[in-house]
Amino acid sequence: MKITEIRTRVVQWRGKTTPLPPHFCTNPMDLLALPQVYPEQDRGASMQTFTFHGWLVVEVFTDQGQVGIGNAALSPHVTKEVIDRYLAPLLLGRNPWDVELLWQHMYRKTMAFGRKGIGMVAISALDIALWDLLGKAAKQPVYRLLGGRTKARIPVYASRLYSTPLDELAAEATRYKDQGYRAMKLRFGWGPTDGADGMQRNLALVRTVREAVGDGIDVMADAYMGWTLDYAKRMLPLLALFNLRWLEEPVIPDDIHGYAELKSYGCVPIAGGEHEFTLYGFRGLLEARAVDYIQFDTNRVGGITQARKITALAEAHAVPVVPHAGQMHNYHVVMASLNAPMAEHFPLVDVEVGNELFWYIFNGEPKAHDGFVDLDEDVPGLGLTINEGALREFEVSE
Repeated sequence: MKITEIRTRVVQWRGKTTPLPPHFCTNPMDLLALPQVYPEQDRGASMQTFTFHGWLVVEVFTDQGQVGIGNAALSPHVTKEVIDRYLAPLLLGRNPWDVELLWQHMYRKTMAFGRKGIGMVAISALDIALWDLLGKAAKQPVYRLLGGRTKARIPVYASRLYSTPLDELAAEATRYKDQGYRAMKLRFGWGPTDGADGMQRNLALVRTVREAVGDGIDVMADAYMGWTLDYAKRMLPLLALFNLRWLEEPVIPDDIHGYAELKSYGCVPIAGGEHEFTLYGFRGLLEARAVDYIQFDTNRVGGITQARKITALAEAHAVPVVPHAGQMHNYHVVMASLNAPMAEHFPLVDVEVGNELFWYIFNGEPKAHDGFVDLDEDVPGLGLTINEGALREFEVSE
């Protein structure tokens, strides 16, 4: 079997989107949202910086008629250029079963300018497509190639709660509980520039969700890199009252020492890794004892080839893996690992931040039932097809 063609398409949503209010979710740009510094950078603009309404779809074709599908959500236009110009030529004519060698070729060829960020995202999209291709060729779901089923179904947590009016937040949290979710995650809306009043507003968000769902539901909270270490240190003892499963990305991802300091307090478990990109980066996090939960995203860390290595490394350090985002590439990794107790799940809603776009692009993504998703044993590969009809809602660039 030989790779004969690689097709990349950027699909940009052009339909209706839900407007995002100020303080919808903290993010790293919030520290610049000071009128005396950047008058034009209000909190609404800060949030819009972290929306993404484009997606990259990758297809790898072989001389035996199979097609593997991969994807990437970060900076799709630049990622497409990296694939088309630098990576696709390395794969054409190669046997996709040599997936480890192909991965190393892509990684080492782009090392001077890649390693993290866009370079690794581009490798991830192709690697996911290769594993989908291998599953189809073997007539097996990908998780079977990774070791098989370790759980009957995958527990998932509802990942949608944002900083909204408290009555709406309580109603949404209650709805997820009624739908059978045993865990859910909310986002904070305020950070260091909002002072002590903002801290109380953040606490009100957590208090509202906890009171709405009770103590029998796991609640997680996400600062999305929008806090400083000083601010996080002030918040931790206040959050300890609410028995959070974890506090996610309290500081920027490069501040490993900050993560380690917060974890050492033992007040609230610390989670991170959504914006880490390499096996070596996760080794650094684990050796520094910086996180209680690893949250890589398979379409950022080098695809399934690297995700399985990071999962094994985390297991050796007794740190559970709960990948960032839903999507089939993450679910197959979770299904095959006993060290991955659950997965994230984005409920289907109108397009707002961009996490929802895969529902519109692909067919086959599993919906949650009673707080679980299942993977079909009879569907080979990742189990996804491209919804070509739905792409009419997008602007497509080839």
